[in-house]
Amino acid sequence: MKAPIYNLNVENLGEIELPETIFNVKIKPHLIWEVIKMYMANNRQGTHSAKNRSEVKGSRRKIWAQKHTGRARHGDRYAPIFVGGGQAHAVKPRDYSYSIPKKAIRLSLKMALSDRAKENRIIIFENFDLKEIKTKKIYEMLKKLNLENKKLLFVPSDYNKNLYLSVRNIEKTNIKPAMEFNTLDVVDSEYVLLEKASIEKLIQRLGG
Repeated sequence: MKAPIYNLNVENLGEIELPETIFNVKIKPHLIWEVIKMYMANNRQGTHSAKNRSEVKGSRRKIWAQKHTGRARHGDRYAPIFVGGGQAHAVKPRDYSYSIPKKAIRLSLKMALSDRAKENRIIIFENFDLKEIKTKKIYEMLKKLNLENKKLLFVPSDYNKNLYLSVRNIEKTNIKPAMEFNTLDVVDSEYVLLEKASIEKLIQRLGG
């Protein structure tokens, strides 16, 4: 599988061969969904908390006599049936995180990248080397590619401070190094912008 390669001035430098084992694998939507569900669960804080009837402060006096009032039988006023009472089956802080096999996680990332490649939504750059922080240069580059106002994922080979500071103020952009981005990052983006050296990092990370 071949893809065009550009410089930051959006000049076509030719073509690059993309490894089939990463960018052209069979896509199984259910596996991608399972991995995304795991990432979203792991991102949950789980700090929700509500009081049950025993935790609500106040008198535990019976609100009226058991008999001869014509009313229903009740104990204190903090039962879940009353306004201001405790919550039945009150939620408590919990850890939602869980894991699935690493092999499945790696495969889901290959599938997500293959899906973007199939739709011609992966763009390769020779490098992301910026001598200075220049948001305007990046925005002009995106404009030439008709990518302004699109959800984008920049994938440099390593942490790139100038690139990070240049794109952080551009709406709908995300940036993650090649060894850190995941399936959720790809699915949440319309286009993936890869640095040439990132492909070698992906081969190390995912095999192929």
